[in-house]
Amino acid sequence: QVQLVESGGGLVQAGGSLRLSCAASGSIVSINAMGWYRQAPGKQRELVAAITSGGSTNYAGSVKGRFTISRDNAKNTVYLQMNSLKPEDTAVYYCNAEIYTIVVPYMNYWGKGTLVTVSS
Repeated sequence: QVQLVESGGGLVQAGGSLRLSCAASGSIVSINAMGWYRQAPGKQRELVAAITSGGSTNYAGSVKGRFTISRDNAKNTVYLQMNSLKPEDTAVYYCNAEIYTIVVPYMNYWGKGTLVTVSS
């Protein structure tokens, strides 16, 4: 069984910073891509940033230059450093990972989400 646990969300003023973390645990053999998605009220879930096992990154245009995704493969953890936050960044942020376990080949897993609220 695999679990993804996010942390680091909260309330911040516009222009501020937050750092999200997501740790994967369980019977993990390897992790392929990891990423962060977000869902604002009344909107669809969207990709924020993703990172491959080799470190290649991809960002949504709306966060490019402000957010940085990174990962620690030894800790099975992915991070999202969010700077210059804007009220439109307010959303529930979800961690996603493609994980190979001893029981199931590569499968997508989701965390339960962490709320980020940016006040104006």
